[in-house]
Amino acid sequence: MIEQSESLKSVRIKTYRDLLVWQKSMALVTEIYRLLKSFPKDETYGLASQIRRCAVSVPSNIAEGYGRNSTNDYIRFLYIATASLYELQTQIEIALNLQYLSKTDFDKLYESSREIERMLSSLTGKLNDKRNK
Repeated sequence: MIEQSESLKSVRIKTYRDLLVWQKSMALVTEIYRLLKSFPKDETYGLASQIRRCAVSVPSNIAEGYGRNSTNDYIRFLYIATASLYELQTQIEIALNLQYLSKTDFDKLYESSREIERMLSSLTGKLNDKRNK
């Protein structure tokens, strides 16, 4: 099992749902879906669809990696989640440039994605340290 610090106490992680990074990435997906409702209808199968896919990929890969019986596989899926997050960051910037997203909405999404990025990096580092011991 992986342990995750919360303030000064340690919480035992029993399932991927206990991971704060998974919870935050789920909240990001929910916000993405809410904001995509305002995109132009002709983007339904274009940029909006691509944003949905990569946003959903982040918590999905965190969960799938957690469910693997190998630390190496878990790390690999966390790297995939991180790559999907980078893709999402790029696509929301495109949406901002096209004025499909307001600067305020973009900033909120981007900061949330950066927090998740840092959390994924930390988790990956801890798993790499554990694997290399």
